[in-house]
Amino acid sequence: MTCLRLALVDDQALVRHGLRALLDGLPDIEVVVEAADGEALLTALDAQPVDLVLSDIRMPGLDGFALAEALAARVPAPPLILLTTFDEPDLALRAAEVGARGFLLKDASPEDLHEAILRVAAGETLLAPVPTDPVRARYAYRDQAPPSDTFNEREISILRLLAGGYSNKEIARSIHLSEGTVKNYVSEILDKLGTRDRTRAVLKAITLRII
Repeated sequence: MTCLRLALVDDQALVRHGLRALLDGLPDIEVVVEAADGEALLTALDAQPVDLVLSDIRMPGLDGFALAEALAARVPAPPLILLTTFDEPDLALRAAEVGARGFLLKDASPEDLHEAILRVAAGETLLAPVPTDPVRARYAYRDQAPPSDTFNEREISILRLLAGGYSNKEIARSIHLSEGTVKNYVSEILDKLGTRDRTRAVLKAITLRII
């Protein structure tokens, strides 16, 4: 397999170097561009094309959201995964709205980061708006019967957004589907989980480690 060419963007040098060391230890990945802000990254891409951009959100100058919009205007547009240390669900929705293909907290495990990079590079959208471990630690949904069927990647993405408290309209906007299509997906998710509403569906999905 050919190595994926990555660009890494973070205004904090220590964080950037730490991520670089982590990424260099992952198979099938090569960091070919490092930048301290969005503007520097765009300039570097003129000389060195990449397969995926991994960027912090909060940076001086051109931040991660503005960078996402700038990358979307390029041809070809490399997919972007945004990273943040701030556990704020609204950030994930904003990331989706500006065209980012992935959103992860910086405390994600190396395995999760590696999987996210490979999946986004392959064309998937990966949003993780809320951490599920704290919920799983505090709540265990009483009905732990397995779902009636497996879940596809689209349904998993919608479940994650449901866990973030997003409405059908917000989900539709973030993953580029009609509101009616999202409503149908949600109904199918509830049926598979055997639950009556979205809250119960999310709690059961977290309990069963579906998300």
